[in-house]
Amino acid sequence: MAKAETFEDHLSALEKIVEELEAGDLALDKSIDRYQEGVRRLKSCYDLLTKAEKRVKILLRDAEGNLEEKPFAPEGE
Repeated sequence: MAKAETFEDHLSALEKIVEELEAGDLALDKSIDRYQEGVRRLKSCYDLLTKAEKRVKILLRDAEGNLEEKPFAPEGE
């Protein structure tokens, strides 16, 4: 079973695709294929960010279920 790609994996691949497209060395068909792959990677990044945002909101709910805004402070500070 293949390991699920992380946000960082998708972002890194997207950056490479942008570089390839900006270089302008690809044939039209290959450029379109890479563009489609970039759109897919961008959607995956967006989906992962949305899921992370939902998880953070759940962690910030108080006992009554209301969102509490708290400043981020790494542990130990």
